[in-house]
Amino acid sequence: MHVKKGDTVVVITGKDKDKRGKVLQVLPKENRVIVEGVNIVKRHTRPRPGLTQSGIIEKPAPIHASNVMVYCERCGAPRRARHKVLQDGQKVRVCVKCGESFDK
Repeated sequence: MHVKKGDTVVVITGKDKDKRGKVLQVLPKENRVIVEGVNIVKRHTRPRPGLTQSGIIEKPAPIHASNVMVYCERCGAPRRARHKVLQDGQKVRVCVKCGESFDK
């Protein structure tokens, strides 16, 4: 996957287009990601003694990984990521335009 947990991403298509948020969870088997503040759905919950409150709860739902791009802080825009192998053998993701590393 081209995104990892903790990355800042921008949604490039859909109802939440141009929204920016942090990746909360990555679901590689389904090729989906959960992004903070994006694709918010409402769930109606029943009261459970000692566990949860009843009512309508809003939570983020997964979106397809192809609908997000990694946000480059240096460029100030969403960019594609390229994989680069460093001299010590470590594989990192870098910005295609400026070469800034996304893996800190």
